[in-house]
Amino acid sequence: MHIIVDGYNLIRQSLALRQAERQGLQEGRSALLYLLEAYRIHKEHHITVVFDGWEGGAPTDEHDRYAGIDIIYSSLGKKADEVIKELLAKRADDFVVVSSDREIASYATRCGYSAIASLDFEKKLYEARNVGLSDNTGKAEDDRGNEEELGDRISTKKKGPPRKPSRAQRRLQKIIKKL
Repeated sequence: MHIIVDGYNLIRQSLALRQAERQGLQEGRSALLYLLEAYRIHKEHHITVVFDGWEGGAPTDEHDRYAGIDIIYSSLGKKADEVIKELLAKRADDFVVVSSDREIASYATRCGYSAIASLDFEKKLYEARNVGLSDNTGKAEDDRGNEEELGDRISTKKKGPPRKPSRAQRRLQKIIKKL
């Protein structure tokens, strides 16, 4: 899977990344790349981050690489949205676009790809970063401190007819599980 991230969109949607960006533009980008690095190591997806350079960028798109993550800075007068659309038009991979921009998300779905909101993807980034810190033994402790197997818990089954999500919701849930 190839994940294309609208860099500044994710930074400005996230409270933590926005606070890092207040210290400076480079600090915001570095904080995002740090999270993406931990995610890439854990999930091994191909990741491309696209940053706007349309107000103060170079005459052509600039490409960089950090910890296995491809970084693209759009050229002067060109928005990151246009670069993302160009990447999607190549139809080379199974793309997932990370952006809360409705125009980009709808363009991705029209091209046959999936789009996920920035805040939903941010949750996945923090889960990946914290995965090494948690104990994944398969046991859980209840409030009294007793351990029990996770499979031995009593589940409460809902009564009534099940509600089936729409096709678009099921597709998004499937993509989120892959992330």
